[in-house]
Amino acid sequence: MPTGRVKWFSLEKGFGFIANDEGEDVYLAASSLPAGTTTVKPGTKLEFSVADSRKGPQAMSVHIVDAPPSLAENSRVNPDDLAAMIEDTIKILDRVGNGLRHGRHPAGPEAERLGRVLRGIASQLEA
Repeated sequence: MPTGRVKWFSLEKGFGFIANDEGEDVYLAASSLPAGTTTVKPGTKLEFSVADSRKGPQAMSVHIVDAPPSLAENSRVNPDDLAAMIEDTIKILDRVGNGLRHGRHPAGPEAERLGRVLRGIASQLEA
């Protein structure tokens, strides 16, 4: 299996690129990340298979080989900032709840974004 390191990855955009060991850029979709992984940091070493797509090579079946140490996991967000994030999330959840009452489920990208926000808040609370 080819290996490479993450060049960049955007959680908001849902994709990034890997520089494989041959120097070629490989597209990395968030959906190709291992289960339970929502983002990867630049420099993370990955093992993956490659599929040709209309936009060029795309990483599939991605496995994290070596992740750089995370400073963010060892620090907490300022309590006032976390409180503001939770209050904003409550507003979003209220809007989603009202939509559900009217039979409207959140669209795929909106649901995924909300899931990432909730997991991020949960990780801050558990830190």
